[in-house]
Amino acid sequence: MKKKIFKIAAIIIALLILLFPITVRYKDGGTIGYQALLYQVYDVHSLRVTGGYDEGTIIKILGFEVFNNVNYE
Repeated sequence: MKKKIFKIAAIIIALLILLFPITVRYKDGGTIGYQALLYQVYDVHSLRVTGGYDEGTIIKILGFEVFNNVNYE
């Protein structure tokens, strides 16, 4: 019984480590990144040197981009 409880606790701790994001704020005008070991989500709001800005969301799972709706204005 103790082994089963230990295994369940270990699985829950591993999932928390893999899925708990760390917030990163970039100095490009307001982009915020949420990064965990399994995924990354970027809320893009960056200023360009030539004028204008980029806005949108980028989602990556295991390093592969699965969603990108950044508008390059």
